[in-house]
Amino acid sequence: MAREIIYIVARALDGTIGDKDDVPWKIRADLQRFKRISMGKPMVMGRKTFDSLPGLLPGRRHVVLTRDRSWSAPGAEVVYSVEEALQVCGDGDIAVIGGADIFALFMPHATRLELTEIFENTGGEIRMATPNPREWREVARTQHQAAGKDPAYAFVTLLKK
Repeated sequence: MAREIIYIVARALDGTIGDKDDVPWKIRADLQRFKRISMGKPMVMGRKTFDSLPGLLPGRRHVVLTRDRSWSAPGAEVVYSVEEALQVCGDGDIAVIGGADIFALFMPHATRLELTEIFENTGGEIRMATPNPREWREVARTQHQAAGKDPAYAFVTLLKK
């Protein structure tokens, strides 16, 4: 089986994936899903995404793609190009976790999108385009109703056509 490059992202109806260098939602089920999908895989992310994490996430490598040649952080494997990130990650599956620039750079390589669709217009400053239906096909969807502070959302899996 070929290596999968899996995007893991929560996205509002208006395309918001972040606001002020953070994720606007803290939906417990979404965080659990993120952990389940990313566990044991190298996670590729940008520097701002790395900085937004609560710390190093156990059981996963943290591969940080940055243009800043002087940047480093304990526990981060620093790379400067998509090709270098792919090489450093090896032959196994990779989780791409953001931000928007990293998603755009890796889109030609992505094989699967694990999307949490948030059913609201959040108005955040960091956005991601809607996946093109000519390039992606939906293979799974699980709907969740709004509850407490959590908006309604769906877990959606898309595969590259």
